[in-house]
Amino acid sequence: MTPEEILRLFNAKNMDYSWSFARYKPSDTGKWTHDYHRYPAKFIPQLVERLIDEYVRCKDAHINDPFYGCGTTVVTAISRGFKASGTDINKISYLITKVKSTPIEPAYLDQKIKHFLAKIKCLKDNQKTLFHTGNIEPLIPEKHTERINYWFTEENRIELGKILRIIYEEKDETIRDFFMVAFSHILKNCSIWLQGSTKPTRDFKKKCTKPYDALREHLIRMQKGSSEFYKLVPQKVRGNINDYLNIKIGDARSQPVPDESVDLVVTSSPYVTSYEYADLHQLSTIWLDLADDLREYKKEFIGTSYKRYENKELRSKIARDIVYKMTERNHKTAKEIEAFFIDMGEVFDESHRILKDGGRCCYVIGDTRLKGVDVLNAEVFAESIQYSGFRLDRIIKREIPSKILPQKRDEKTGRFASNDNANSQAYPVEYIVIGLKEQ
Repeated sequence: MTPEEILRLFNAKNMDYSWSFARYKPSDTGKWTHDYHRYPAKFIPQLVERLIDEYVRCKDAHINDPFYGCGTTVVTAISRGFKASGTDINKISYLITKVKSTPIEPAYLDQKIKHFLAKIKCLKDNQKTLFHTGNIEPLIPEKHTERINYWFTEENRIELGKILRIIYEEKDETIRDFFMVAFSHILKNCSIWLQGSTKPTRDFKKKCTKPYDALREHLIRMQKGSSEFYKLVPQKVRGNINDYLNIKIGDARSQPVPDESVDLVVTSSPYVTSYEYADLHQLSTIWLDLADDLREYKKEFIGTSYKRYENKELRSKIARDIVYKMTERNHKTAKEIEAFFIDMGEVFDESHRILKDGGRCCYVIGDTRLKGVDVLNAEVFAESIQYSGFRLDRIIKREIPSKILPQKRDEKTGRFASNDNANSQAYPVEYIVIGLKEQ
């Protein structure tokens, strides 16, 4: 299809409310292990399940997600007994997805959690035993001490440091990682990070949650989800998880799988300059010592405001028009948009490489508006996948009834804002852009 035909197709596209999944409650979308860890803009498992139901016909399918994020696609694939692969540049994403996708025998996990909670129980019942006798030295990464002091009260950072020390004493890597995800999840509530904010903002009046209380409560919730997931995962997968789970920390443009080995690609890609994921997860990054330099770490992310290209050209005419319009408003933002679409074009190339003939790629993305310019992400994706060798197979337009992201922007700055101060919808709807690799 030509760019003009694509634009007309999108303009005429009606909402398909059957893809909104509006009737599902948070307990439904957070089922099994999906509620292990907070994550911005995550999409729901019901969407992935329906795409698998519609497009996968074999019993030994291989599902790929080049931006696995918090693992929605990967967990869903494992729950069906399928192989799952993918990448994410975000190191905390790797830990979350690995833990969410790994079934653990319920009785064994129960024993491990009880033992762990017994070791840290004195944090609540007898603080003098742990805090003031020097029995346990808080484990606080030295290179990040300044940032940890910036975000945490002295009382909470000492308690967190001692909990982390005990976590690292666990010899079973699967269990240790399970505890680390729980630890990572509670950090925001235990810090002075402004509650409800996706931007790194301090709230000096915030009443911070006590680490022990938060950790105990969340571990119990995780244990329930883990037990449900374990019962669901086929026995063949439970005993051979490494044969089914192939996820890496890495660039979406380089998947860890051979040519023509994947049946379906399902992913929710980042949006251009919308989220600095490295900033959003910096509390986990500093406590778990996942990056030496946060500024350099940020530059690796697709969609970041730190990327520019001078020696690569856009293939998409729709994208070039967007960049041209933005250049008249803001040259820096225009270069960021250009870099994003160039990167995504290479991701589409990689999806084409790994998919079998007859396989499909499904990209979940919404349009937005930055500095008064309509950024037609979905339309660009629909045009660009064709340059990668796909036939544009289907466009699904879905309403977003509830999603973990701010819904409004300030029209002038392009930044997310509160509903009272905003005058532009950020993502009122989104699309599933589906490409078919023809035989």
